[in-house]
Amino acid sequence: MNRIGVYLAHPRPGSFNHALYQAVVDELRGRGCEVRAHDLYADGFAPLLTAGETGTVDDAGTATDPQLAAHRAEVATLDALVLIHPNWWGMPPAVLAGWVQRVLAPGVAYKLGTADGEPAGLLRAGRALVLNTSDTPEAREREEFGDPLERIWAACVLPYVGVADVRRTVFRTVTGAPAAERAEWLRQAREQAAALLD
Repeated sequence: MNRIGVYLAHPRPGSFNHALYQAVVDELRGRGCEVRAHDLYADGFAPLLTAGETGTVDDAGTATDPQLAAHRAEVATLDALVLIHPNWWGMPPAVLAGWVQRVLAPGVAYKLGTADGEPAGLLRAGRALVLNTSDTPEAREREEFGDPLERIWAACVLPYVGVADVRRTVFRTVTGAPAAERAEWLRQAREQAAALLD
């Protein structure tokens, strides 16, 4: 059985991000997956990295926050990750950035000091799906901003922790999108979640 972590970062209940999250969770559970679903805002995940968590060598054993310890233990057991969030200023919302900084710690998600000088990813999750919403047209995102979320997830974060297969879709523009288009986006999200199992 595939164990998949699904992480939502959007503060407003009823947002399209919430609809994407529910569609993905339902699709994966319907296919027999063990889904570990986390609405980070609703769960009250504390995003602030503490001074005691800033070590760079095998920080895994130092989590005193029970919620943090649970997330660290869980992420190490996942077969795949799904990250759902809006594009805010070319960044994920602060709660998800904080989740990355606190949960994907040395000794949990990567190891430094390897023989070739490169970090070694420790996560067993070989695949990840990132679903973003945006109100920035695709051409402007690419030509003016260089698609910073693509760099964050597919170049900086996920390969660093051992996730080699990074898939990403941006649904745009969300504000003012008609119901039929949103329904099609939800269908696409379900399809892409299911494809993680192939």
